[in-house]
Amino acid sequence: MKQFWVDCRPYKKEIATTAIESGADAIVAENADDVKRLGRITTIAKNGDLKPGTDVAEVTITDKKSENAAAAIKDKKFVIVETSDWTVIPLENLVAQSDRIIAKVKNEKEADLALTVLERGTAGILLATQDVSVVKAVAKKMKAGAGQVNLVPFTVTAIIPVGMGDRVCVDTCSMLEDGQGMLMGNTSSSMLLVHAETLENPYVAPRPFRVNAGAVHAYILLPDGKTAYLSDLAIGGKVLVADEKGHAHTAVIGRTKIERRPLLLVEAESGTTKTSLILQNAETIRLVGEDGGAISVVHLKAGDRVMGCILEGGRHFGIAVKETIIEK
Repeated sequence: MKQFWVDCRPYKKEIATTAIESGADAIVAENADDVKRLGRITTIAKNGDLKPGTDVAEVTITDKKSENAAAAIKDKKFVIVETSDWTVIPLENLVAQSDRIIAKVKNEKEADLALTVLERGTAGILLATQDVSVVKAVAKKMKAGAGQVNLVPFTVTAIIPVGMGDRVCVDTCSMLEDGQGMLMGNTSSSMLLVHAETLENPYVAPRPFRVNAGAVHAYILLPDGKTAYLSDLAIGGKVLVADEKGHAHTAVIGRTKIERRPLLLVEAESGTTKTSLILQNAETIRLVGEDGGAISVVHLKAGDRVMGCILEGGRHFGIAVKETIIEK
């Protein structure tokens, strides 16, 4: 997930307050105490959580020599980079060499460029502005999106009752919309998009903050591209929410529920890729169709087309690794 930092040098209470209220990840300040009085947030300051020169470097790019110097910094957690004429080329070169670059920007346009250079973008941005409205606008744009997930249609090949087991409901701190859900799979190499409980049902009221996600062993795709077991999700963590077009954003976990329920195995394929997921056997559990509509697992049949994703298989503590791993 991209870092959103706000520069409060010189200190301005309105900027710091807006940054905190807008969900900024950190504030750069001359004195961390000024910021800490307003709320809990990571600070970059001499007396802060991260210290300039020790944890964070700051470099102004004026020529190729300074660009190379920034790329050579390996002992800092982050490197704040400011380009004198705000050209994209130095950022492209730095992003190609480092995953710790924080681009210093002044407005939405510069933020957009920094976060999309070479498609993957910088690790984050440091917004330097004295305009509260700019902080709000950039924050809204950053927090609304977690990028794009490359979804493909899968053709359902089998739906098989498998008996009782433990399944996980993921309750978020957000109200999800029709067509949105989370990506889960029995293996880490491919996943299916499970629809949120946003729809009316004769038997139970909608729970638009919830995704009835699957069995405890299943993988879930997270905002940073990593995966986690559903059983490992915890309050305060973050999950990735996507729609049928792959537009994605981050949601905070408010609670998870593990309960023993009857389960179904859903198998599907896309080209040569096969995928599967074990879900609760109930009418309210749905997958997302190609048109964004929800298809209940109770009515699902072979030949139905549902959305999912194909990933790099093989994970070590949720991180994709290059090694021989067979999942089946």
